[in-house]
Amino acid sequence: MTDALARLGWDDHAAAAWSTWRGDGTTPGRVAAEHKGGYVVLAARGELRGDLSGKLRRAAAHDELQRPAVGDWVALDVHGDLGTATIHAALPRKTVLTRRAPGRAAAPQIVAANVDAVFIVHALDQPPNLRRIERFLTITLASGAAPVLALTKADLVADPEPVLAAIRPLLAKVAGERPVPIHVLSSVSGAGLDELDGYVARPQTSALIGPSGVGKSTLINRWLGEDRMTTGELREDGKGRHTTTHRELLVLPRGGLVIDTPGMRELGLWNADESVPEAFTDVAALAESCRFRDCTHAHEPGCAVRAAAESGALEPERLESFQKLRAELAALARDREALARNRARKADHRSLKAFYKEVRGRGHK
Repeated sequence: MTDALARLGWDDHAAAAWSTWRGDGTTPGRVAAEHKGGYVVLAARGELRGDLSGKLRRAAAHDELQRPAVGDWVALDVHGDLGTATIHAALPRKTVLTRRAPGRAAAPQIVAANVDAVFIVHALDQPPNLRRIERFLTITLASGAAPVLALTKADLVADPEPVLAAIRPLLAKVAGERPVPIHVLSSVSGAGLDELDGYVARPQTSALIGPSGVGKSTLINRWLGEDRMTTGELREDGKGRHTTTHRELLVLPRGGLVIDTPGMRELGLWNADESVPEAFTDVAALAESCRFRDCTHAHEPGCAVRAAAESGALEPERLESFQKLRAELAALARDREALARNRARKADHRSLKAFYKEVRGRGHK
């Protein structure tokens, strides 16, 4: 491992993933950005412009998860001193933060790959959106990365404790015994920033997720030591809007790396099948007392979960969120099945078309 690769986040997982490619003439690199015209890839020799090989492009058209994403380690064929390279494969990922791609099609979209920590950013000058935090936390846990809650703009509230009092019980319910650090931050007074800096002073990769305007760019500018990430024009209330339009991996002077993401108010579920039950252990414990084992907690008699929600033992919003996420997963499963059937029909049609073409060719002989 060279110092240049170590600076890009190369670790034991990356080295093990690279073992199958070592010695075949390719070189490792890490995806820093993806644009319509191709990729920006960082390698030991510097920044390169990368394009997918034909084989990888066809594989990605069939399976979107094979398409390299920001944070991925990839196998490159570098074209001399031209500053360009062909990407042959994305290496197996250590962690992957995935959401359902925007739109109606059942397709995944990788938000960030090979991330060690995910900062879930929420501004204290806004009412705490517990359902959004709950969803972001669930998807982060599903990714395999460690969640960190960053509460920004503390200087705009008299006391952050009411927000903390609302959030702490949710974190305990969703994450269980897994610790979720909470950092109260102010870019004006500097409160809490030194603690957060500790994450990006390590040779690890972090990502920031959250809606627009919560202060992600301000944090990144601090870590970069320059105003590279801009905020948009000021609104009437004097606050800037986050203007990131694409995901980007940034190498920080402090030693770590960070992936900035566009503002996202919602993350559609994709690979959170196992994490949703884990995030609702309180609901699962109550469900043990339901009259029916397959109770949906919607209309069945003897439902212990619904009774707990009606009595106040379980927050009604918590049950509503559980029902919404479970319904979303069920709808996703149906969409995936429909997509698989459509692909199978198209494959059968291509095979049949090729068969008749071959038969017609034999007839002309």
